[in-house]
Amino acid sequence: MELTTDQMVALDRLAEVLFERRSGVAFTGAGISTESGIPDYRGPNGRWKLKTPPDFRSFLTDPERRLSHWRRRQERYLEMATKEPNAGHYALARLQQLGFIQEIITQNIDGLHQKAGSDPATVIELHGSVHHVRCLDCGRLFDAEPFDREFDGEEPNCPVCGGMVKESTISFGQSLVADDLRASLALARSTDVLVVVGSSLTVNPAAKIPREAARIGAVLAIINNESTPLDVKAQILAHAPAGAALTYLADALDP
Repeated sequence: MELTTDQMVALDRLAEVLFERRSGVAFTGAGISTESGIPDYRGPNGRWKLKTPPDFRSFLTDPERRLSHWRRRQERYLEMATKEPNAGHYALARLQQLGFIQEIITQNIDGLHQKAGSDPATVIELHGSVHHVRCLDCGRLFDAEPFDREFDGEEPNCPVCGGMVKESTISFGQSLVADDLRASLALARSTDVLVVVGSSLTVNPAAKIPREAARIGAVLAIINNESTPLDVKAQILAHAPAGAALTYLADALDP
């Protein structure tokens, strides 16, 4: 998709800022993954418009709901695992390799940033990942593949402490992992530039992260198809598709 003149002017400005400061953090939402065939959650045809979102309290209190969670995962994960990164993911990984983006904070659970080449150590998955399982008792994180392979219709348990385990994705009513939120807020307070990509910025506490960066004085840039509640605080604003915008940005900064 070709960008408009206004979009390119905004992205050129962002390229100048990143070139000058070389200390950027990206904050990504569902809009960067829609081009990979993964629907968003709150758009006109979003997932939560079509089905009831999972509820954490029900998972904790209802054994049948837990079994349903694991049965649904068998189908959902197989589909998710086939998804591939798109131009936006690859461009963001390139911006990291060039040294202009240091870390990625993502609301996405698909693992496509890592699949595109971003170092997992530089990606904070605020809402968890379909590729991991977490023990709700001891907090340990495990690769999900063995749990999927061994699921036989009975609820699995933590192999270390025997506690209740769940896909590491954050359900409605479930708190974010405290260390992840703490680390994300610390990045927001220390970065010179925070680049929001494909997020509606309506989900808290995640939306507090770019708000905090703007409060501290970082340059806030927003790349999103639709307007967001933080547009008024953004110094750079490009209402544009993530793939085309990030590719243009990476090309502008790649010598």
